[in-house]
Amino acid sequence: MQTKVCVIFGAGNEFPEKIDLPEQDHVIIAADGGMKKLGELGILPDRAVGDLDSLETAPDQGNFKLLPHIKDTTDMFEAVQIGLSLGCSEFLIFGGTGGRLDHTLANIQLAAELSMKNKIVKIFGDKYVLTAVTNGTAILPAKEKGYVSVFAHSDICSGVNIKGLFYEVENAELKNTFALGVSNEFIGKRPEISVKTGTLCIYYEI
Repeated sequence: MQTKVCVIFGAGNEFPEKIDLPEQDHVIIAADGGMKKLGELGILPDRAVGDLDSLETAPDQGNFKLLPHIKDTTDMFEAVQIGLSLGCSEFLIFGGTGGRLDHTLANIQLAAELSMKNKIVKIFGDKYVLTAVTNGTAILPAKEKGYVSVFAHSDICSGVNIKGLFYEVENAELKNTFALGVSNEFIGKRPEISVKTGTLCIYYEI
């Protein structure tokens, strides 16, 4: 049976106060320094990968994949590739934000790429989630308050609809050079954000 959900722990320093692992079949992958957080939680990963720039020694596990220091990809990218090879359709990423801003930006790009592959992806910060949707619809949890921002990852996102938030739009166009969708707000409804053509990156508070 193929694993559906891939849970990845990275070396970032932002984590939600409570981490809930999915009930359905899942695989846990440590991306280099993510091993430290898993150790704190008492969780043993199914797989681990990294170049040891965030760890002093390699984990004492037979399922650790050592990467070269000089490479064209990040440890998080390689962890995602493992998840894809296992047939995962949903990716939950912890420790993908905080620390180095360039790695956070790289992970946002990675979320967009996963979305383009028709995968569900959520990157959990300390009090927020980053997600992406391509040519489809993202349904967010209903909350009484909190900010939601919608950004165009593609040059132009057309046919954008936002329902169930303070500001609603229909058949709008968003560009990646103008943050028109920033600072929307929850109003107690279950929001739906859809795009006909293009990839949107979405930020929402939890």
